[in-house]
Amino acid sequence: MLDLPRMQRIRLSAWPKAQSFIARVFLTPNYGFLPGVRIDLEGLENLPDEPVIYAMNHTDRYNYWPFQYALWRERRRFTATWVKGKYYQNAFVGKFMELTNNIPTVSRGYLISRDFIDAVGRPPTDEEYAELRRAVEGDGRVPEHVPREILESPRDMLGRPFDPSRERYAEAVNALFRAMMKRFVELNLEAFELGLDVLVFPQGTRSKRLSKGHIGLAQIALHSGRKIVPVGCSGSDVCYPGSSPIAKRGHVIYRIGKPLTDEEIAPFRIDEPFSPFTPEAEREHRERFQGLVDLVMDRIEALVDEPYKRSETGESEGTRGVSRFV
Repeated sequence: MLDLPRMQRIRLSAWPKAQSFIARVFLTPNYGFLPGVRIDLEGLENLPDEPVIYAMNHTDRYNYWPFQYALWRERRRFTATWVKGKYYQNAFVGKFMELTNNIPTVSRGYLISRDFIDAVGRPPTDEEYAELRRAVEGDGRVPEHVPREILESPRDMLGRPFDPSRERYAEAVNALFRAMMKRFVELNLEAFELGLDVLVFPQGTRSKRLSKGHIGLAQIALHSGRKIVPVGCSGSDVCYPGSSPIAKRGHVIYRIGKPLTDEEIAPFRIDEPFSPFTPEAEREHRERFQGLVDLVMDRIEALVDEPYKRSETGESEGTRGVSRFV
């Protein structure tokens, strides 16, 4: 499970042995001839000789694997990829994620849903989740129909003690979120210091068609000062149509765009210091964060084939509701 102690234990490596091992032993035969996957990297000349943030569309569960593999083969570049916290629920998968240099993303939705399961013994309904989310992001008041143990039971809340006699539920969730996101930001900065690129899926949930991006990418980019490189992925969903990590025969194209320039980022730059992922930063700078992410998503759209571009509504085709988090 992903909790505060686990976030604090995670260590990244400049030369992740597990990534190299999987590339040589598993991906090389799978992509080479069993059954064979053609991987094209277009625009390698656009990569600067420094750690960057890749912003890529998220078509399927594994569409970062061929990209990582090709970068390793062509340039010996390693990445640290943002992955959802729910994947750490399985002990084996969680350990795999740690060994392969991934950075778990933390969301208020994950914390609310995971704590609800721990306290009540079942996932929250969509209505219960919505009420708790409003409380956490609003005035802290929770309607009577939400199970009382959520508000009244002392417990270990994902590694942080919760005592209802000392603080309200919403205060506890927000304090836990701040602590975990502080470590999340540290891990991203550590990745850059180690010479790793960071790979982000701005749209979050998997969707064949491009959808609206979330503001986390912008917060890390503006805070770290690292360049954003848009990447369009087309064809990976054919190779990885389901949950199996074994790719089917296919052709994946990654188009690497030019890094966003200082001039493009200038309208969104924040001159004063800010703490990413805090209510204060998101309240004061959300418009700039979203503006930068919208620009990145436009750049990604120009790099993908027609079936992967935005639909007329621009809505995600991915998972909705509480199942996004647990």
